[in-house]
Amino acid sequence: MNHQDIPPKPPLPPRTGSLPTVRHGASGSAPAPESVTWSQPRHDPEPERRPNRRPAYWKAFLVAVILAVAGSLAWLAVWLNSAPGTDTAKSATPGVLQTAVTPPATPLPLPREEVAPAAYAVGDCFKDFDPQALASTVVPCDTGHSAQLVATLHYPESTKYPGADPLKAKALEVCQAAKLSTAATQFQLNYQRSFPSNTSWESGDRRVDCYVTADGGNVINASVLP
Repeated sequence: MNHQDIPPKPPLPPRTGSLPTVRHGASGSAPAPESVTWSQPRHDPEPERRPNRRPAYWKAFLVAVILAVAGSLAWLAVWLNSAPGTDTAKSATPGVLQTAVTPPATPLPLPREEVAPAAYAVGDCFKDFDPQALASTVVPCDTGHSAQLVATLHYPESTKYPGADPLKAKALEVCQAAKLSTAATQFQLNYQRSFPSNTSWESGDRRVDCYVTADGGNVINASVLP
């Protein structure tokens, strides 16, 4: 066999396909083909993978929502603290509020005349009541009277004079906090507020009072407290 007639070996073995067939005849080997084409597998380039940015978008969106909610809550808190009608005296010195009868009230027996306002107690009923008077007559609530003390608030002794307007607003709160019984629906009643003046505050007056009163005189004949 002539070694020069053998086709040269390829640089790499084929991966797929088949070798050309070399038929052996009587005279030995067939001449080598002029050229040999080796079948190579086709490798298509992989499609370009784009980075998945959706998780990043969601994270950014959630952060924006959280910041927006936090900002709204902060703004709401500031707005509530600065809203008109906020009672600065309420937050500074709330005082001690009383809306129920705490025995002993005005000492028995009743009626008792010339009772000073500083001695008034929640639940007391007054005949011919005058809120400007220096003394009043306390009577049993099942007898005719024109007013009843239903709530009071005592400021601490160390409190500075808040001013007329804050005290007036505080007296309104005291009346709103009063708890009345169903007996109050039997009479035509009004709320009447009483609070210290600058002069009485200097004298030690620290109480804000709320009364229910009747315009028609001593027509109330029952307690309006529970």
